[in-house]
Amino acid sequence: MVDILKKELKMDFDSAVTRVEKIVSEEGFTVMLTKPIDEIFKKKLGLKEYPKYTTILACGAKFAKAAMDVSKDVGLLFPCSFVVYEEGNKIYVSHSSIMKIAPEIGFASYEEMKPVIEMTGKAVHTAWDRL
Repeated sequence: MVDILKKELKMDFDSAVTRVEKIVSEEGFTVMLTKPIDEIFKKKLGLKEYPKYTTILACGAKFAKAAMDVSKDVGLLFPCSFVVYEEGNKIYVSHSSIMKIAPEIGFASYEEMKPVIEMTGKAVHTAWDRL
């Protein structure tokens, strides 16, 4: 079962983005890209106002390798992403496990992915608990 982690952060938006990047990096992931999606909407769609929404793309090399050793197709789901966004007057961070998604959509069997899911789950939850 794929779950979505969601947590309110009691800080301003930019501090929340920086905190997620820092903790994810400290827990062994490489932050590959941080992209403010709301700014893309403003630029490409001409939207004047859109709540802040930033995607943080990260890769845990050992986790990615373990998943790709099970099935190269799992690489289609990479990288792992966290999002920080505004909703009302609150700031949230959210994450969903791509490793759990892989068996759900037929990229690999659950039995083969189970050790990868457990390994990545521990790392993500260690970071998550620090947010």
